[in-house]
Amino acid sequence: MDVLTEVVESVRTGRPSSVRTDARAPWGLHMRGTGFHVVLHGSCWLVDLGGAPPVRLAEGDVVFLSESSDHVLADDPRTPGEHVAEERFDGPSPIRSLRVGADGPRTRLLCGTYHLDRARPHPLVGHLPTVIHLRTGEHPQLTAAVALLGSELEHPRGGSDGIVTALVDSLLLYILRAWLEEGRPEGAAAGWAAALRDPAVAPALAAMHDDPAAPWTVRSLAALSGLSRAPFARRFTALTGEPPLTYLTRWRMTGAARLLRETDAPLSAVASRAGYGSEFAFAKAFKREYGLAPGRYRRRATG
Repeated sequence: MDVLTEVVESVRTGRPSSVRTDARAPWGLHMRGTGFHVVLHGSCWLVDLGGAPPVRLAEGDVVFLSESSDHVLADDPRTPGEHVAEERFDGPSPIRSLRVGADGPRTRLLCGTYHLDRARPHPLVGHLPTVIHLRTGEHPQLTAAVALLGSELEHPRGGSDGIVTALVDSLLLYILRAWLEEGRPEGAAAGWAAALRDPAVAPALAAMHDDPAAPWTVRSLAALSGLSRAPFARRFTALTGEPPLTYLTRWRMTGAARLLRETDAPLSAVASRAGYGSEFAFAKAFKREYGLAPGRYRRRATG
């Protein structure tokens, strides 16, 4: 997998949940969670209950909320949001449906919630802005994905449940790629956005993600970049915020933690796939990174 895909997969857990909403003014929905909202038809307002100014969302807009914060979607910023009980959702489909409001102008939405592991997020994900607002007309691939979603939801046929679920699952990657390509990231996220495109750093990142168990050194990674050892190390550190081998260790431990959570692979196999020749050396490195021995981490994560 490419670096962006692996970064997202390293923090995403489970499957996203989604709701198709048919709303007629006046209406307001009080929500909480990490996820996205797509305006399929009409318009609405996003009101951050943390105090940020309301944001108007037009047809085709996508907004991604990277933190589990309280917010309201409504026909008007002054319309209060209601909490919706579980029994209000209709249908056995993976994409649930909801009707709210009265008989005013219509808005159709697709809202999805992702489950992200915030315990030790990858720095690219950890430095996302609270709200990412994208206009799909400026991003052809994202526009196409939203159009496919809208078509499948409006005219479901055989296979629609699987198609819609896959598109919702992929939408996070479309959103992050569009945001990175817009060139708007700031701070640490800007460094990572540049690192993924940098002709010297990107090949080294790809190599570490492709084969984290390889005996990488700063010299061997620099050889991939076309730079000598010292300039490469400075450039890598400036863009990602940490030296190459520090990042490599972090990525190895991230992969090991996923194996411990999601598989029953023996510790010797996990250690080998993380690039360690002995369980003892691996356990020592893992505990230094996570504060727990691998076995205890597995029991806590799966218990």
